[in-house]
Amino acid sequence: MNTGNEMERAIRATQKISDDHEEPLILRSLANQPIVEMTQLEQSLLMAELAMIAYNDPDESGRAAACIGFSDVAFYERDGSQAYRFRNQYDCVIACRGTEPNQWNDIQADARASSVLSETVGRVHRGFKREVDDLWPMLETALMCNRQPLWFCGHSLGGAMATICAGRCLLSHIDSNPERLFTFGSPRVGNPRYIQYTKLDHLRYVNNNDIVTRVPPAWFGYRHCGREIYLDRLGQIRKSGFAGKARDRWIGFWRGLLQGRIDPFSDHSIHQYINAIDQTLTQQRQKASNDAIGNVNGAVQTKPDVNQTQIHAKKDPEPESGSGVISSAPPMPKQLAQKSRRSGSASQR
Repeated sequence: MNTGNEMERAIRATQKISDDHEEPLILRSLANQPIVEMTQLEQSLLMAELAMIAYNDPDESGRAAACIGFSDVAFYERDGSQAYRFRNQYDCVIACRGTEPNQWNDIQADARASSVLSETVGRVHRGFKREVDDLWPMLETALMCNRQPLWFCGHSLGGAMATICAGRCLLSHIDSNPERLFTFGSPRVGNPRYIQYTKLDHLRYVNNNDIVTRVPPAWFGYRHCGREIYLDRLGQIRKSGFAGKARDRWIGFWRGLLQGRIDPFSDHSIHQYINAIDQTLTQQRQKASNDAIGNVNGAVQTKPDVNQTQIHAKKDPEPESGSGVISSAPPMPKQLAQKSRRSGSASQR
């Protein structure tokens, strides 16, 4: 474990970025090394925070991104569709902004459940595709000259947009291929043929009862893509089948009602995703720290006493009774042994 990095992260976690009269952004990540060298949970927390930062205006987003290690920030917008490019000396990240209830374009995009032909194979959600079409010429131009590892992320509508953008990038003439796609609370994007054709390394986070992850309905022909990472009602990563998740969601729903909230909507918050991933990452680091301390203590207990070993090694064994010869003495050379026998014989005479 890199103690210096952990200490730096702890210091950064206390920093808050906010404008007047707004809830501050509390940032826990630190991109002071290539993203590919981070653990999967560290990557996920970083991408979730960048997806959260993408909801803010360019000034606040720039300050927040610089705080976690991305000093080069570019903002793209057209007709309400928005995305950011975050870049440092190691990596380039495209973060698509998610749904905002006060943006009419976002509401229209979510409402258009009909599908249209994609640029490649299969069909995709009409509203999501239109949002990407607005931005893609600018993103394509920006990525043409990119020579760094490329990552995509987004929350809610931003997750759907990031999925389509990453797929276009993979199948286009752009030299950079997506390293990995991270989506949080993303809706279904396309039909099975599109999903099978656009193969991406995709981590798709789903938080318990998040209602957005269940639309558009599967009976409309839409399917999810990527590898699902399910966060249960306690914010823990859980591998469960259909029955296990159904039970967990039912308990989470009633628990939410008792706490005065509607779980399907509150579970969609990007802050819920960040808190759950950060909680799991903190537990993982604590376990690794405890294991390392246990290994050190075990090594100290089993280590032999060097001084005692040296004393025992130097101590001569006791001579045998009546022999007068030390058993550990080296053997007498052959010539001296013969000479000694002859001398003994002469003295007897």
